[in-house]
Amino acid sequence: MNETQANRIRLLDIFRGIAILGTLGVNIWIFAHLGDINYIFTFQNNEWWSSFDTFLRTLTLALFNGKFLGLLAILFGVGLQLKYQQSLRKGNPWPGVYLWICFILLIEGFLNFTFVMEYDILMSYAVTAIIVSFIVKLGDRAIKWATITFGSLNFILYLAVTILIFTLNRQGGEVSLDLNVTQLYQYSSWWEQVVYRLTNFWTLRIEMILSFCSNIFLFLIGVMLMRKGAFSPSEEGKKIRKTMLKYGLLIGIPLNFLIFVPGGVFDLIIRYVFSPILSIGYIGLFAWLVEKRGDFRLWKWIENTGKISLSCYLFQNILCTALFYGWGANLGGKMNSLGILFTLLIISIVQVFLATLWLRYAKLGPMETARKAVLRLITNER
Repeated sequence: MNETQANRIRLLDIFRGIAILGTLGVNIWIFAHLGDINYIFTFQNNEWWSSFDTFLRTLTLALFNGKFLGLLAILFGVGLQLKYQQSLRKGNPWPGVYLWICFILLIEGFLNFTFVMEYDILMSYAVTAIIVSFIVKLGDRAIKWATITFGSLNFILYLAVTILIFTLNRQGGEVSLDLNVTQLYQYSSWWEQVVYRLTNFWTLRIEMILSFCSNIFLFLIGVMLMRKGAFSPSEEGKKIRKTMLKYGLLIGIPLNFLIFVPGGVFDLIIRYVFSPILSIGYIGLFAWLVEKRGDFRLWKWIENTGKISLSCYLFQNILCTALFYGWGANLGGKMNSLGILFTLLIISIVQVFLATLWLRYAKLGPMETARKAVLRLITNER
């Protein structure tokens, strides 16, 4: 591996680590409030000026909600492009074995959904990756038009939703996303929670359907960024990242801070349309920070988290259910915003430490090792 490849991979691993930790920065609010997803929106309890606690939650959502999920989706697209390039170099058919990788990811997501949490993202990404892999096969022109098409459809969908929410607010209506699960997660057994998730599979997977266009769009953005050399250590790569930093933050911050408008009018369009703009700004920002202080020890720790990102994602979900749900430590519904953020910090530190410790003795994380073994078994049987 030459120096250029090593630097590029390091930067991507750092981004993956940041994305995984940032995703927890949103999910932890759901765990801490026992599955009530109203706490990652402002449809209810939206008077952010009423208390420091509410202001802190709203500010955190402005900076986290959808941003790191968008970053993760872009990175999945980057990873897809890397697999595609590898396939071309080896002369292998595409998508070929990549479809098996997607199938394994789908199973991993289903297991995470069933046994850990209903808001799994892996299933959605697996289906998206299959679709995007065929778009990539069709070439640059298909990628361009698919990006425009799915991006436009996503914008139209959430513009319509925003208009509907605004109309409801004007008429005195109220939007609520509460699935009435707080009693379930506070008092029911782990197995009863598993049964609930399986029984209500499609209801709980509705976001996977509503984020379909958004996910394809973001995967394709990742593919195009990789093709343009946005993650290369070359001068051209640095120039692209500076542009991402400048316009991503300049446009993304004002749009995402519309979350402070009362009534939650912009909540959904922020999460699914405006957040990815800030995600691109975050890529530019963190890349700039890494380039300025590449020897900063924190980057190495975050890089280790990114190297075993799947294991870390599942670990943080399992740990949070054990901490907040009734069958575990039963801390759900008992913390204010400051306590939740402190818990987020502690879990992040533990996760980074364990990832670093694990990689001293192994090359891959436990889930990554299992996936590789299954993939080898499947492909050998073919």
